[in-house]
Amino acid sequence: MTQRPQDKSTGAGPEQLREQVEETRQELGKTVEALAAEADVKAKAQEKAAQAKQQAAAKAEQLKAKASDVAHQVQDRLPDPVKDKAAQAAEQARARATQAGQLIQEKAPEPVRDKAAQGAQMARDNRGLLLAAAAGAALVWLVYRRKE
Repeated sequence: MTQRPQDKSTGAGPEQLREQVEETRQELGKTVEALAAEADVKAKAQEKAAQAKQQAAAKAEQLKAKASDVAHQVQDRLPDPVKDKAAQAAEQARARATQAGQLIQEKAPEPVRDKAAQGAQMARDNRGLLLAAAAGAALVWLVYRRKE
């Protein structure tokens, strides 16, 4: 292999060569950064995990909304006596939950109180679902009662 002598007719002075070297360094730095980003498996995994978490949260919100809609549809189809029984059952459940909450506040250790507060918050957040469940329980109770 023979090497060609460099063309000396380009007339590139030392300043132009320094500029070319600096530009080449900058391009090389950008290329190295891009390659490092591609090779950063941990960052990619974290990004994909965050995306999956967002998708799961969105899906959970959709399912929650759908469950609430179904609960309202079930409530709308129930006869008035069943609705009344469900409302009574819900009111009794609220009263009992209040009593239980007071007992927990008085006698339970701190970690148990924290968990109970979380459960109560979930119940408040899902009232429609709880009412539908109470209505369903009342309906089952009425059907079972009539068969006896």
